[in-house]
Amino acid sequence: MKSNAVKSVELEIDWTAQTILPIEFGGRELQIEARAYQGTDPAFQALVLVHRNEAAPGNEIPNEIPVVRVHSGCVTGDIFHSLRCDCYPQLQAAMKQITTCSPGVLIYLPYQEGRGIGLVNKIRAYALQDQGYDTVDANVAIGAPIEARDYDLAAHILFDLGYPEIKLLTNNPAKVEALREEGVDVIEQLPLIVKPSHYNMRYLNTKKERMAHKL
Repeated sequence: MKSNAVKSVELEIDWTAQTILPIEFGGRELQIEARAYQGTDPAFQALVLVHRNEAAPGNEIPNEIPVVRVHSGCVTGDIFHSLRCDCYPQLQAAMKQITTCSPGVLIYLPYQEGRGIGLVNKIRAYALQDQGYDTVDANVAIGAPIEARDYDLAAHILFDLGYPEIKLLTNNPAKVEALREEGVDVIEQLPLIVKPSHYNMRYLNTKKERMAHKL
């Protein structure tokens, strides 16, 4: 297992910044700790939201294991609520859990669009899916990897926050293993099951049958 110190040296982070971000979620106004990280490549960025309940003095729970969502950016889903994927409902379900526990952490990785192949390639793959390809075969047909994401920045962030042990909100066992390979102790995998639509039923079935997602 790799140590926090080793990962911090291996991954070069040029910039970090933090602030308090007031948000509205579920009809509540919340004060969320927001942090931004940037690597030597300006496109290699992450936004982190940390929710903590304020405890009365003397009532703090020491070393509480955080509930964490590592979420890949999805312009079509997260912003425009596309029905072709399950990204938006997963993000909302994750935020619901994160904002009702302490600590809760969302690590948002915008550079991981389309499982890491980028926005243009994702739309190219969508066009092939219109012709009958599934999400796996469409990526192969355009010469893109089926899965191109890595989680070294997410692991660096978790160590920087002081959270080497986490409960991870994901249906993807590959994400669990990838974080463990980076030295993060994922002690529990928490599923994010959302209701499928007519538009994403085949996509979800493919993730379950060909990518081993726990759906």
